[in-house]
Amino acid sequence: MIDDLAALVRRQPAVGAMRLVTVDGRSGAGKTRLAGRLARALDRAPIVHLDFFYPGWDGLAGGVELAVDWVARPLAAGRPARWRRYDWTTDRFAEWRETPCAPVVVLEGCGAGAAMLRPYTSTALWVDTPPELRDERLQKRIDWPRYAPHRARWAAQEEALYAVERPWEHADGIIDNGSSPNCRYPGAG
Repeated sequence: MIDDLAALVRRQPAVGAMRLVTVDGRSGAGKTRLAGRLARALDRAPIVHLDFFYPGWDGLAGGVELAVDWVARPLAAGRPARWRRYDWTTDRFAEWRETPCAPVVVLEGCGAGAAMLRPYTSTALWVDTPPELRDERLQKRIDWPRYAPHRARWAAQEEALYAVERPWEHADGIIDNGSSPNCRYPGAG
């Protein structure tokens, strides 16, 4: 499956100076792991995690806006992405970081498939996972104790964003990340 996704990315036209691959899905869907495997298959493409941009537990939409300004727009113009990491411990933005221009950059996180990122996206992926499996995965994560009190709040933001954005309808690949992972390609002959 990963080799097929890498081939899909390579077939898609660049947007500006590079190919931005977005990996979207709900919390616990397996986006981070998939993005890592895909980035390795794409000659170790840089990965940018939207977790670095959300300005707090109520910041899903704000993080998407920052991803456009700090990552997508500069990379499409052939400039490095320059962004501030959100420090979840201090609840404020911390140091500036940089992601260099590369032929392919993977942007992973809830909201990566949002409409405002689509003009910069060459390949959009949606990771679909049953709710029970997402919850099971989330509870096994090392950061679960910190995340658990905010889970319902975050899930409500996901629902609101996805009800409007419907990123799976715009995806080039939909990954069923349930018990038997597979991928389908909407619009493919």
